[in-house]
Amino acid sequence: MKAVVFDCDGTLVDSEVLTNEVLVEAVAEYGLLIPLADAVAAFRGTKMAECVSVLEQRLGRALPADFVPRFRARMSAAFRDRLRPVDGAVDLVRSLRQPFCVASSGPREKIELSLSLTGLLPYFKESIFSSYEVGTWKPEPGLFLHAASAMGVHPSDCVVVEDSLPGIQAGISAGMQVFAFQPHETDPRIPTTVRVIKHLSELNEPLSSGVAAPAFRVSSSTTR
Repeated sequence: MKAVVFDCDGTLVDSEVLTNEVLVEAVAEYGLLIPLADAVAAFRGTKMAECVSVLEQRLGRALPADFVPRFRARMSAAFRDRLRPVDGAVDLVRSLRQPFCVASSGPREKIELSLSLTGLLPYFKESIFSSYEVGTWKPEPGLFLHAASAMGVHPSDCVVVEDSLPGIQAGISAGMQVFAFQPHETDPRIPTTVRVIKHLSELNEPLSSGVAAPAFRVSSSTTR
């Protein structure tokens, strides 16, 4: 494996639950009550426009035009107070010898804020790719293909580390070796050809050797 492509939210930074906590609080102000677990399951890895569409369908009316910028402002404030790196993320990126990058469906300012708050930004420098700049969102493979091209590496020589189903699907469609990061219960929709990891340290051996690891499924009951 000649290069590594990381997702950001839920893979490098522990933001999925925190983001959805803010989202649940925001839509509750308009009378829509969603359990946190349901929000995480429904919106993990989903672009903001699709989240808003689903929320409006459930609410039965349109959300205010300024809902998204106000939500992002509340989310950024929550990040500054509580965002942490995923356990093992800093050690992993420090150890890598291959080129690596972040390819996220979020806006660049959100990616940079998340990486900055968690001490990861210096490791990525200019290697940040946002769907908002490339114009394609997961599960389409375009963002990952763009990242591979920018790093000068063939897609088949890239590893993708993703926690969400749309990201996993994008990596598969891009022809990359995909590792599904599932620290809690494993999403049963993940194809059995994808290797599931429960902790980022499980990437140390396959990435240091440069050899793609065989795919296997880890039981959803496994914890670490």
